[in-house]
Amino acid sequence: MTTQLDPHRPAASLGGSWASDATESTSRVRAAKRRRSVPHLLLGTLLVLACAVAFTVVSLNSGDREPVLALARPVTVGQVLTAQDLKQVNVAVDPGVSVVDVNQAASLMGKTVSTNLPAGALLTRDAVSGTGVPAAGQALAALSLKAGQFPVEVSPGSHVSVVFVPGQSGSVLASPPAPDATTGWPAVITSVASPPNQQITVVSVQVSQAAARQIAAVPAGQLSIVMLAGGGQ
Repeated sequence: MTTQLDPHRPAASLGGSWASDATESTSRVRAAKRRRSVPHLLLGTLLVLACAVAFTVVSLNSGDREPVLALARPVTVGQVLTAQDLKQVNVAVDPGVSVVDVNQAASLMGKTVSTNLPAGALLTRDAVSGTGVPAAGQALAALSLKAGQFPVEVSPGSHVSVVFVPGQSGSVLASPPAPDATTGWPAVITSVASPPNQQITVVSVQVSQAAARQIAAVPAGQLSIVMLAGGGQ
């Protein structure tokens, strides 16, 4: 069946109807897009605010930090400080904590360390002695030791005990410097040296002045070194 067009209806009116429908559809699509874009805008705004708050917090915390000196590598008692031993760190320091400002690094060069410290430890004035080794009230004693009289692991900074060992049968015995023959003197190794063409090792130890005098009175061969765990505590 053939549809007859109304000859009296203008053809333009049909096109206008289609155009109107297309315009309405486009408007609905744009409105939907605008509705979907609103949550994205809110999310973006919240992210910007969060970043601003985080930056403010970091800035405030950084403002409380101070540039101080720390150790770039481990140091041992008696060691002379060099520039390579130190590094700058920025830390928040509580009042009363003894630290060394980074600007004072030059004043520490050439001074000796008065205690063992690991890499990363904050440097304090108490850890550096301007008088060198031995420290005040201490003395150095030299021990001439043979293999078996000291652990091979001893090194500068090791905490040890210098032990009186009675002489072998038939040899001249030294009188124990204390009431019993198990006397030991707490000490810190300051150096270990092996003289050429000799079968001995010279170990220097830092001990109290009274202990140094007692150790010096013991004949060679009647002293041994015992290495202590936990820093000698």
